[in-house]
Amino acid sequence: MARAKSKSKAKSKTRLKAKAKPAVKSKAKSAKPIELYYWPTPNGWKISIMLEECALPYKMIPVNISTGEQFKPSFLAISPNNRMPAIVDPDGPGGRSISVFESGAILQYLGRKTGKFYPADERGRVEVDQWLFWQMGGLGPMAGQTHHFRHYAPEKLQYPIDRYTNECNRLYGVMNTRLKDRPFLAGKYSIADMACVGWANRLDRQGQDINQFPHLKRWLETLKARPAVQRGLHLRVEEASKVDMHDPKVRAVLFNQRAQ
Repeated sequence: MARAKSKSKAKSKTRLKAKAKPAVKSKAKSAKPIELYYWPTPNGWKISIMLEECALPYKMIPVNISTGEQFKPSFLAISPNNRMPAIVDPDGPGGRSISVFESGAILQYLGRKTGKFYPADERGRVEVDQWLFWQMGGLGPMAGQTHHFRHYAPEKLQYPIDRYTNECNRLYGVMNTRLKDRPFLAGKYSIADMACVGWANRLDRQGQDINQFPHLKRWLETLKARPAVQRGLHLRVEEASKVDMHDPKVRAVLFNQRAQ
């Protein structure tokens, strides 16, 4: 009986010692933030929205395109097309840093990295890619030209204004038809929707009436109700609000670049 009591006391002491051991600190390091080279434009918003939706830590680095910061050698090493957005991911493939430019390529990269908003199966991915490239090759360039000729061109030339305004109207019609029987462009919410929302949110600047496109209107309202989309669309750069688009120096940087 005495031995049983001594064994019981020994076990109790062992348990107390185990409880008294300090907690072992985790060796895992916190992820380094992705560097987002950004200016608040529809192309920049694509990436800020995706980063917010994926809850990825990131550090925003403004690239003042009105003063020519996009032509600095340090930025050209990341984005050789001297355009933002671009990212640097310190935790890239194989744990090594990687830089990515072109907004569509960045969206695909982040989708593969996180497994979010970009399907892993080929059929689902094709659905997303079709509409992502539709935006990259159609909606973005056409809406951009519409903005230019309606708001920034030194002369109000009716032909290019009509040409690009009408093409935007056609593209929004395509989008409206697509959204008639599905909630999002590829069925489920994806990077294709993120690519389009910044341009569609400026539809009135492109001479369009949102009420002409009821399914597009519903889609836009749905996206803008998402907190991450709101955060991405409102990622602010103080200097951007001070840019004078009538300043000849600004216009020369933005609109009159040739091969270097």
